[in-house]
Amino acid sequence: MKIAPNHIVALQPDEIFVFGSNLAGMHAGGAARTACQQFGAVWGQGVGLQGQSYAIPTMQGGVETIKPYVDKFILFAKQNPRLTFLVTEIGCGIAGFTPEEIAPLFEEAKTVENIALPRRFWEVLNR
Repeated sequence: MKIAPNHIVALQPDEIFVFGSNLAGMHAGGAARTACQQFGAVWGQGVGLQGQSYAIPTMQGGVETIKPYVDKFILFAKQNPRLTFLVTEIGCGIAGFTPEEIAPLFEEAKTVENIALPRRFWEVLNR
């Protein structure tokens, strides 16, 4: 069980900051802003790897619209085992979801060695 730090302020060369975004890639607030200012997120790119960050869209509808992007992220992490992915509490800030709503989307990530999930996601997944 890998737990991502609550406040990520620096990354090792092989670490990727995973954050919630919007499809338009307008990284104006929350973890998206941090990703843009510190970890290479690209303004206008709302999905996928960019610099030392990975965007998962969370602002386009309900939880069911987020799941395909989480599934794609988990597959990407499996295909890139040399990288460590530090997942923030995506969707639990500006997007307005709770860990109880978002954490189940990461059920498969529990067994992926190079994905670290937030403590509150682990708590939900291990109930």
